[in-house]
Amino acid sequence: MADDSQIRIGVLSCTNIVRKVSRAINLAPNATVAAIASISNSIEEMKSFAASNNFPPTAKIHGSYESLLEDPDVDAVYFPIPASLHVDWAVRAAQKGKHILLDKPVALSVYEFDQIVEACEANGIQFMDGTQWIHNPRTAKIKEFLTDPASFGQLKTVQSCFSFAANENFLKKDIRVKPGLDGLGALGDAGWYTIQASLLANSFRLPKTVTALPGHVLNDAGIVLSCGALLDWEEGVTATIYCSFLANVTMEITAIGTKGTLRVHDFVIPFQETEASFTTSTTDCLSEHKTMNEIPQEACMVIEFARLVGEIKSRGAKPDGFWLSFSRKTQVIVDAVKESLDNNLERVLVSGR
Repeated sequence: MADDSQIRIGVLSCTNIVRKVSRAINLAPNATVAAIASISNSIEEMKSFAASNNFPPTAKIHGSYESLLEDPDVDAVYFPIPASLHVDWAVRAAQKGKHILLDKPVALSVYEFDQIVEACEANGIQFMDGTQWIHNPRTAKIKEFLTDPASFGQLKTVQSCFSFAANENFLKKDIRVKPGLDGLGALGDAGWYTIQASLLANSFRLPKTVTALPGHVLNDAGIVLSCGALLDWEEGVTATIYCSFLANVTMEITAIGTKGTLRVHDFVIPFQETEASFTTSTTDCLSEHKTMNEIPQEACMVIEFARLVGEIKSRGAKPDGFWLSFSRKTQVIVDAVKESLDNNLERVLVSGR
């Protein structure tokens, strides 16, 4: 049974990512799985899923999303559902007073996401997207180095890549390659990480322009399987991103400043669950840095999300707006890359709050 300090999280669907996140919830001392609902699994299938993934015996089984959102014993909801469904169900959750942990991409456009933003702000809802790497203790150390004027100096350029060679079944059947489900393809999936890495390196400032690079690949339905883009800030600061379902697995960040360079080789999913490293170099020094943590980065994410929800629930605190802002800026850049791709534009001016 959950104690009063634990945030009760309901999960939607019985997918593999739910296995990973439910494990993270179980590892988080301030959270518990309170309920599950699915529109494609029977009650018996959900019961079996709950048992095999160590849900507490008190976890409720709901036959519909609506039923879970009406449950007074659910504080927050994790949404591992297709992006095309995000606006409808996230807005409903916010209106029911449920805090939101939403998988990326958060929407199919910033216009859609702004409907979620409006609902969260109107109802005092804590929002966080389910991008896990940003919660790894290593990321805080990376940010510390990148903002150190003595060691790193001023950022000049950052390159970020996330790719993996998907198999034939993925390329034909996965929701990330279906226009009616996650219609942003590799851009909304792998590209989300590379864009957030670029924003992190630039102190979360939006670029002035975005230009899609030549050589993008679409499937027969027009979904992005591979693409790259150039992001341009003021004062000569640039970033390049590359995301692909067609290239060897690569998860790299290289950030170059006036005094130092940072390199990360596994920023999305660390090669080791509880250890993560990165290298820094200056004119005369090459250093390797390691961070250790007892729990995986997805559990770090759940702990932080539950902490913020707990502050609202127990103390009447206001939601931390950074997470809405960070996700919105990421979506703004996704939209700009897609506009450049779709319309063969040399550059797209970026605007956003």
